[in-house]
Amino acid sequence: MPQPIAPLIPFETIDAPSQRLYVAAFYFALLAWRGFDFWRLFGEDTESLWLFMKWIAIDGVFLFGLPALRIPWLEWSPATTTVLFLVHALIDGIMMFRIPIPLLTGLVALSKLFYDRELAVSERSVKPGNILHNSSLILGKQIIHILPEGSAVLNPANEAFCLDAWSRSSVILPIHINQTNPTSIELLRVDLDTATEETIKISEKEARRMRKEAEKNRAHGDPDGPLVLRYTAKRTGLYILQRVVDESKLDVQRRRISDTVVVACPKAQVNISGSNRCRNELSNVVLEVEGTPPLKIRYRNFINDVEREASFQSIQPDDFVSPLTRQGSDAVVPRGSKDTSWARSQKIRVPINETLTTSGKWMYWVDEVQDAYGNTVTYTDRDHQSSEGWGHEISHLQQAFVVHERPRVELENCSSQRPLKVAKGVAISLPVQYSSTGKRAISDSPYTLKYLFTPEAELSPNGEHAPTAQMKEVTLKNTSQKPGVQHSGLYTLTSVSTEFCEGEVLEPASCLLENPPEPELSLSTEEIFDKCAGNPIGLRVDLDVMGTPPFMILYKMQRKGDSYVRLQSEQLRGLRGQLELTPPEAGHYTYTFTEISDDVYKGRSLDAARLTLEQDVKPSASAHFADSSPTRQICLDEAVSFKIKLQGQQPFILEYELVHGGKRTKHKTGSINHEEYAITTEKLKNGGDYSLALISVTDAMGCKEFLKDEAKISVRHSRPLAKFGQLENKRMVKTLEGKKISLPVRLAGVAPWTVQYRKLEDPAIEREIKLQKDNDVLDIDGQGTYEITEVKDNFCPGTVDESASRFEVRWIPRPQLRILEGSAVTFFEGKYVKKDVCEGEEDLVELGFSGTPPYVVKYEEHHKPEQGAKSLRTKELNAALGIASIQMDTSQAGRHEYKFVQLGDYNYDHDPRRYSPLLVQQHVNSRPTAQFTTPGKTYSYCSVESSGEEVIPITLKGVPPFNLEVEIRHHGSSKAEIYRESNIKSTAHSLRIPHRLLQLGNSALVIRKVRDANGCTRRTDPNSPLPRVHISVHEPPSIRPLESQEHFCVGDRISYALGGQPPFNVFYNFEGVERKAAAPSTTFRRIAEKPGVFTITAVKDSASECKAYTSIEKFIHEMPSVRVSKGREEYVDIHEGGEAEILFEFGGTPPFEFTYTRSTNERKGKKSQVLETKSEVSHEHSMRIRASLEGTYEVVAIKDRYCAYAKPGQDLGKGQKLLKY
Repeated sequence: MPQPIAPLIPFETIDAPSQRLYVAAFYFALLAWRGFDFWRLFGEDTESLWLFMKWIAIDGVFLFGLPALRIPWLEWSPATTTVLFLVHALIDGIMMFRIPIPLLTGLVALSKLFYDRELAVSERSVKPGNILHNSSLILGKQIIHILPEGSAVLNPANEAFCLDAWSRSSVILPIHINQTNPTSIELLRVDLDTATEETIKISEKEARRMRKEAEKNRAHGDPDGPLVLRYTAKRTGLYILQRVVDESKLDVQRRRISDTVVVACPKAQVNISGSNRCRNELSNVVLEVEGTPPLKIRYRNFINDVEREASFQSIQPDDFVSPLTRQGSDAVVPRGSKDTSWARSQKIRVPINETLTTSGKWMYWVDEVQDAYGNTVTYTDRDHQSSEGWGHEISHLQQAFVVHERPRVELENCSSQRPLKVAKGVAISLPVQYSSTGKRAISDSPYTLKYLFTPEAELSPNGEHAPTAQMKEVTLKNTSQKPGVQHSGLYTLTSVSTEFCEGEVLEPASCLLENPPEPELSLSTEEIFDKCAGNPIGLRVDLDVMGTPPFMILYKMQRKGDSYVRLQSEQLRGLRGQLELTPPEAGHYTYTFTEISDDVYKGRSLDAARLTLEQDVKPSASAHFADSSPTRQICLDEAVSFKIKLQGQQPFILEYELVHGGKRTKHKTGSINHEEYAITTEKLKNGGDYSLALISVTDAMGCKEFLKDEAKISVRHSRPLAKFGQLENKRMVKTLEGKKISLPVRLAGVAPWTVQYRKLEDPAIEREIKLQKDNDVLDIDGQGTYEITEVKDNFCPGTVDESASRFEVRWIPRPQLRILEGSAVTFFEGKYVKKDVCEGEEDLVELGFSGTPPYVVKYEEHHKPEQGAKSLRTKELNAALGIASIQMDTSQAGRHEYKFVQLGDYNYDHDPRRYSPLLVQQHVNSRPTAQFTTPGKTYSYCSVESSGEEVIPITLKGVPPFNLEVEIRHHGSSKAEIYRESNIKSTAHSLRIPHRLLQLGNSALVIRKVRDANGCTRRTDPNSPLPRVHISVHEPPSIRPLESQEHFCVGDRISYALGGQPPFNVFYNFEGVERKAAAPSTTFRRIAEKPGVFTITAVKDSASECKAYTSIEKFIHEMPSVRVSKGREEYVDIHEGGEAEILFEFGGTPPFEFTYTRSTNERKGKKSQVLETKSEVSHEHSMRIRASLEGTYEVVAIKDRYCAYAKPGQDLGKGQKLLKY
């Protein structure tokens, strides 16, 4: 094969699409240059020849040089290049020599191809081609076919059939027959299991019944289709059409394409063992398929409602060979073969073993099964919900099982290196931690645990289990339970399982349980003595313990004579400790150690050890303030008291001193026989800081102890004071109503202050406020006189300055608005009503104000017109004095409401809570209007008065009745006529101008004045360019036909000539219906769309409304028509030598002359040819002709008394008879 020639420019440099793009860009650049030269020729045409030669050369070089580049898709042949060059040369000549082209004529002709419509006599647009070339005039044809000999065939479409026990108990075997009436049919059936043969005979009666049923089915379906006999088979087997006998007792030819096998329908089911599986096991599911192999099955697998589809193909036993697989799928049974062993139904088991990696519900669902013949059984949801089909349970079509997670266990916080320490004889739970192969432990299943146990005494030297270790098993209900253990030793988990699955034991799996020794306590003591008196003041106890730290020791301390016992505790981190027992009070003390606890043993009693200590304690004297931080702040002239706690042997003598301003005042008490004593000072009259210091205390033994405790006392220098300040040198203020005002308050003391005050107008209510500053304010919002009644600062009560304890507050008056009433304003039903006025008349309303000027009032103007939507405008008025007025809006008619919604003055803004709006209402009557309904229109009148003349419609607005005045101005005359009409009671008036006021020619009509019942008048300036109408008087138009004939055919055009002023209105009668048509020119033409009498009754032009009455009749006849075989395409089958009758039915006016042809019957891929042409004449509306030759008979032309029609494009042939009309 020759290699293609490489392009001139390699594709590696510029690829093929880019080369084509550059060529196209260059070509369009040449077109632009050519267009520029053509445009220059309009200025000067002396270069036409030169430009023509130039572009001939450029086009030649471009077009003949382009193939040399060898660009793909642009490698034209020399012939194509030459044609393109000649086309470009022609265009160059037309452009450079400016040869005109009749574009308009061409566009008109082109538009006729797409839109060719004319007006018909029924005044609707029609296509003339649809009328002139009406294919429905000649309808029908008769096709005569000479039949061959009859034949019969069983199952020609090679359909597959199967039987089952529930939905397909029988099948219909089709037997196609052609050109024969069978009276006897024999079928041979071969049994699939035993291979025995059986002849099935269909009697003449049964064959007749089957034929009638087949003809009935063909009538409802395809009438031209083959006749199909339907035989019902209820048993499986191989069926062969053995013999068919027709009415002549001869055997009918049997075409044996292949034999038909009826097999058992395929079926399938799912088999599983057990309904529970463990994760990572195999599914172990079996699909049991039964049918004719090879089989196909389609099933679905649902895993936790997630669907997955799957299928198996070519399911067949081992070493199975089917002839279907060798001969193709379209062979039902090999022709001539009676070996049917391979077609028997077989049961095949298909195992499905897939790893169960996901826990949850698994379901296998059979959807469809198909056998080797293509018989398909699809199981719907209804089949899955019913067991009638299989005679088994529902689970045979769908099977489900549950995949469970496998359990896992391990020990928590315990191992051989970290033993679990437990008290002797105490049972605990083995610290088992549950989990699973899923996300969480299995909580809804019992557990079975197995573990090894070796007692601590029998452990091997390396700490492992002894050979005599015991295997134990325990069953637990759920994960909240754990195995109970008590004896010390080594425990090792060996296995775990739940109700369904074996599990896994994770590390750590061993735990060592120990029983530590019980804790013990021993004591040794040493007394502690006072240095002054040598008396014992306590014990120093050494604690020696045994056990597992940490330790908690409990002991009781009781003084002789006391009814209560004090329980004390001591905590030790190690095995030794020391405890000092120094009670604060004298007496005989007994210490009993009752209980000891360590890390393992809790609450071990020490009663058996009898650990009891006794001692007489005489502590040394001491004294201290009861408060941990004794500090006091007091007011002037107040005393202060401190509580003192004493220890030692009573009685006590206490010495203390009070220090202030560099002076010390010492005090000494008498005998104190109590453990508590209160020191109270005298009233402190000087402000400042004081110190109260304890000097010494002496007990009954005469031992004196020096003390260091000291208390601080702060005394205020003065009392708090409160009074009102001044605003503008006075304690009175005027303010706006509702406005908060801050009254100045002067305070002395320590912040914060609590001030109580009241309003004298309401003295029973006392108010309280906290103030933080010396010069603070009291916020109030009501008028009245306020009085301060009491004051207290942070510590002390104070006094109020009576001369400045009151402050007066007064309000400034608010503004007010009123409407000044008079003769034109009245107050009615909560609003002010103004007298009605006409539109455009001036009017106003007066307002009165009180308050502090200037005043600001806002009002809403609501306008509700007589027609249309409401409108709202908001306006504002500024008034400098107490009286003002506003202009009423009378520019638009309707009801006007003025709502004064806001009022303010110099001091106050608008407050809707303290102001009630005022409403003023006035109705403005609209001025009446009168206008021509169609201004600018010219009304035509006849020169002589007649009925039906035009009236001039006038539209009036206002309240009837109206008075109207119009002016008539004649063309060419300076005098105008005035016409008046009164008492017009309607808003739509038809004005009739008396003929005495009209003149021949043109006149203008103008409205001058109109007045309504409200007394409102509207005048117009006659000299202004106002809307007007025109009146013209003309002579009536005329009409005459352009054709002299009276009879026309459908499709002909009827034309008339019109006289007068176009456009015209033509009135005519067609089919008994009066119609009106518009004619824009002096010619009126209509195409005859349907038969009937077309009568022109009148004509009217645009110059006037006068009609010219006439009566011009034209008769339209229908086109002749012919129907062959009732207008249908009828197929007639005859035997050789037989005849068929052809029926011709005519429509129109006799006599009829028609031409018909006989042509070859159409065959696929071959065009029909005319064999002969004949002409006949009929004086009736029908005619019958008998024919015995095969072919297609159809009419090509028809003619009646008036009209004729022929099929377009018919060539009757040279030398044959033609129709002549």
